[in-house]
Amino acid sequence: MPDPMRIRASEKDGIVDVKILMRHDMETGQRKDAAGKTIPAWFINQVSAKVQGRDVFNANFGSAISKDPFLNFKYKGSKGDKLTVIWTDSKGEKRTDEILVS
Repeated sequence: MPDPMRIRASEKDGIVDVKILMRHDMETGQRKDAAGKTIPAWFINQVSAKVQGRDVFNANFGSAISKDPFLNFKYKGSKGDKLTVIWTDSKGEKRTDEILVS
């Protein structure tokens, strides 16, 4: 199972500021190993964040995103809401983490 995401979500004046660090190696499919063989592409391709069942963030990534990507976004919300963040990568692996907004 992939490493857990580091998520921080804090509310101020009705706006929730979310910061997410996702651990993932993110291979582009263009690098070669020591034997000269191409390393297959492997990257996060979908990210979504939900609060109380509604989408507050959706993104589609490509192979050009760096290793261990960091996201920062804001939405209208309140303290105590449960934020669920889900990513899926190009091999079909999936990671889901949750946090309560502080």
